[in-house]
Amino acid sequence: MEAAAGGKRAYSIIVPTYNERLNVALIVYLIFKHLPDVNFEIIIVDDGSPDGTQDIVKQLQQVYGEDRVLLRARPRKLGLGEFRTPMKQKVTGADVVTGTRYVKNGGVHGWNLMRKLTSRGANVLAQTLLQPGASDLTGSFRLYKRDVLEDLISSCVSKGYVFQMEMIVRATRKGYHIEEVPITFVDRVFGISKLGGSEIVEYLEGLVYLLLTT
Repeated sequence: MEAAAGGKRAYSIIVPTYNERLNVALIVYLIFKHLPDVNFEIIIVDDGSPDGTQDIVKQLQQVYGEDRVLLRARPRKLGLGEFRTPMKQKVTGADVVTGTRYVKNGGVHGWNLMRKLTSRGANVLAQTLLQPGASDLTGSFRLYKRDVLEDLISSCVSKGYVFQMEMIVRATRKGYHIEEVPITFVDRVFGISKLGGSEIVEYLEGLVYLLLTT
């Protein structure tokens, strides 16, 4: 986020996608609907979705404008930690603002009991071992100062789900000011979650790596 011409703040909203043809138009529509007076751009980072997600994004560009909806197409599934783009400067006292499901007025909607237990258990384990200074390590609803984001990305080695955890842990270790806001996470409307056994193993490996290196 940065102060644009006239003093109005401008935001970059990054939406990573893989096989989200049925969801991406709804996401973009809801952003425009709920932020009518906000100066923002949406950067959709697609990992070579074979389902036609990029074609839908190109249609959205015709509706909303290529200056408001930007497509960053990648050749294959590279993970969250591989995306690099300049973020716009945030103007508040915090270096990182992160949404959390695990404080008062936060929560989740649409998850079954097993999904809730898995997410909660992963966060409790990380809290115990890493002392990260934030209650929700695996969420992706975050806002960074540009210079802070660039510093953290240059320090991170993880990809996929572990990337979100490493970003917060390294922010804490570097002494950045983190603030939390409660959010209600609503499950996807179409499709199924891509979280599976391999992602859980990757998370545990990342947890051990961060325990030994931070």
